[in-house]
Amino acid sequence: MTSANEPHVRIGDVTHSTFAVGSNARAESHRGTTPGPDQSAEELLAAVRALRADLLRLQQDDRIRRLDDGLAETEDEITRTGAAGDGGRQRLRGLLEDASAVLALFTSAGAVAGLLGM
Repeated sequence: MTSANEPHVRIGDVTHSTFAVGSNARAESHRGTTPGPDQSAEELLAAVRALRADLLRLQQDDRIRRLDDGLAETEDEITRTGAAGDGGRQRLRGLLEDASAVLALFTSAGAVAGLLGM
């Protein structure tokens, strides 16, 4: 039950707002957008997605699963950050080399390899 002596608080639209309530409250605001991928990252992302689709047609073994995991990580990194880091690119190169005998059948593997500078 409220009395006439208690303060009245009304919070309206809080879109794009930062606020904190209480004596020890702390508010932080982090705004911004992730930069979109540059053209080379866009090309790599498209090639990674095409290769992942092609991998579904293969008998799955450890090499193919590791490669798909690496491709998924690269896809996620480009989607989140707009670029693929050097460490991820190097790892993907190694995974492609490990699975090269099987991947020789797919032009999508050649596209990814070419974009990685192999």
